[in-house]
Amino acid sequence: MKKPLTLANAETATFECTFGRGCEGLCCKNGEPSATEVERLRIEAVLPRAMELMRPVARDAIEQLGWLTDEIKLGHPMVRVADEWCVFFNEGCVLHKLGAQEGDFSKYKPIQCSLFPLEPNGDGSWYVRQWDVDGEEWDLFCLNPENSAKRAAESLAPELAVAAQLPADFAWETA
Repeated sequence: MKKPLTLANAETATFECTFGRGCEGLCCKNGEPSATEVERLRIEAVLPRAMELMRPVARDAIEQLGWLTDEIKLGHPMVRVADEWCVFFNEGCVLHKLGAQEGDFSKYKPIQCSLFPLEPNGDGSWYVRQWDVDGEEWDLFCLNPENSAKRAAESLAPELAVAAQLPADFAWETA
């Protein structure tokens, strides 16, 4: 039986994704998640459908160079950026949209994207990324705890459900 997910800063963390209501996807600007072998296979399978929804500059980049770079992050190749945006970004995440149409927003997205802004602690628990928590370096306004009064434990229910399905010893490097 799987243990319930522990969110270390559940009592203090606040978060509200305001995509489409003030934020236009800043986490995807220059976003370069890595993609595991399993994620690469899933994305390759849906890539023809995804290409139809992409920005022209992203389609061109993928047709010329592929959707992955030669750069490695967390032991895996990184998703390409075109014109400062993740190639899968077009008024939201194309992979998110395709998965959501099938009933699972995270079905095609790299796990780093599906879980944002959650981070594993390395002890089986998780925490919500926030300014001034655990050396957070990304200055996105959504990570500012003053940005929202919404409790992250509630607003991040879909992301927490994804995290709860992962092994207790989950780490980005071994994903």
